[in-house]
Amino acid sequence: MEGTGKERKPGIGVSAGVFLGILLVLSVGIAVFKMDVISLLVLCLIGVSGISMYLGYTMDELFDAMAVSLKNAAVSLLFFIIIGMLVASWIAAGTVPTLIYYGLGFITPGMFLPLGFLACCATAFVTGTSWGTAGTIGIALLGMGSGMGVPAPMIAGTVVSGAAFGDYLSPMSDTTILASQAAQIDLYRHVKSMALTVIPALVIATAVFAVMGSGYNNAYDAATTNEILTSLNSAFVISPLTLIPVVLVLVLSAIKFPSIPALLIGVFTGGLIAVVQQGVSLVDFVNLLNNGIHMDTGNAMVDTLVNRGGIQGMMWTFSLAFVALLLSGILERVGYLKTLVATFAGKIRNTGCLVVATYLTGIVGCMAMAEVYLSIILNGSLYREIYEEKKVDPAVLSRTLEEGATLSGPLVPWTTCGAFMAGTLGVSTLSYIPYAVLCYTAPALSIVCAFAGVAIYKNSKKAA
Repeated sequence: MEGTGKERKPGIGVSAGVFLGILLVLSVGIAVFKMDVISLLVLCLIGVSGISMYLGYTMDELFDAMAVSLKNAAVSLLFFIIIGMLVASWIAAGTVPTLIYYGLGFITPGMFLPLGFLACCATAFVTGTSWGTAGTIGIALLGMGSGMGVPAPMIAGTVVSGAAFGDYLSPMSDTTILASQAAQIDLYRHVKSMALTVIPALVIATAVFAVMGSGYNNAYDAATTNEILTSLNSAFVISPLTLIPVVLVLVLSAIKFPSIPALLIGVFTGGLIAVVQQGVSLVDFVNLLNNGIHMDTGNAMVDTLVNRGGIQGMMWTFSLAFVALLLSGILERVGYLKTLVATFAGKIRNTGCLVVATYLTGIVGCMAMAEVYLSIILNGSLYREIYEEKKVDPAVLSRTLEEGATLSGPLVPWTTCGAFMAGTLGVSTLSYIPYAVLCYTAPALSIVCAFAGVAIYKNSKKAA
């Protein structure tokens, strides 16, 4: 929709005031008064709309800006629904339980920390949730590690690192989807870009945890692990056949098959296995795609992990992204973000500085807004044009958005993620930060690579 011609572009004072106002409302509302972030976002949306109308924009123009923002993100929003279906399908098929079962079976006292780290990585990668991983495998690892004399902060740092890895890299993670949407890039290109730095970081972190844990070779009480394994084995048919959906999706991803059809194939392949091997009725399977899994395995920790998924299980994140996109659309249309960017964009001289700036504002966004999601969305809007002007591919932007937000979220005590990790694991955030190796190894590698010109795409058309 064309403007009325009466609109005024916001000055730096108004733009800074709007942005700081959003940060203040969200940070104080969430951290001090424990208000719901979605409701606060709606209030911010109303406030920014009022200021924009004062500048001369009509409601029709603002609605048009919101519509454009949602249109650009339509495919990514669809991913939330598909991922909810996929998680439910893979749990019902026994795919997720089998991976957890095999992962826990490999953990031995001599290699407790590195294998525990890798088990968390695998679980979080498959489920796409760092919170679910910490609340299940993390708690189990804390129980096992205590019998070996491993300090709780060290175990918690290992869990947080592994959980963050999966949340960072998994195509089923909501933050991964949001970052690809924020940078307006294909999901698989985003994952490929992240793998260039996080896989080396994974190797380094594994080696560090192996050294850290080498002194803890005492025998430990395996009762907690055995209880989980027994519950999984009783509730599901544990078999390599249940891993077919994972292998299939990974293969399709490797050959660059379109992401949405590939994930849908994973959903229906999981459904076939759920019906044939797990004994789930067709009617129940169709229903759980929407409602998620609800079952009693007899083990509270296992119940926490398997009772999730479904379209409805993604609706909170969907709603958050939906409202944040509406707000982002207005911020972009009126030019608040452009005005702010113009004050420092000219000072960014090279790709290394650009990556560092993106990373730091990602951390600041998490600290100010107490939410990883909001930091990703708003910083994506803030930097898209700068990356385009500097001829740096959006795959680098999407990767750095996640490094600044997803990997720093569990390291900030007052973010929802940091608070969850500390509360669930019973270890303060400041205590486990030194041991959350992957959370700062991956960004450090990315920054070094940016200054060295390694893993930096310069032409988006050739970066696939």
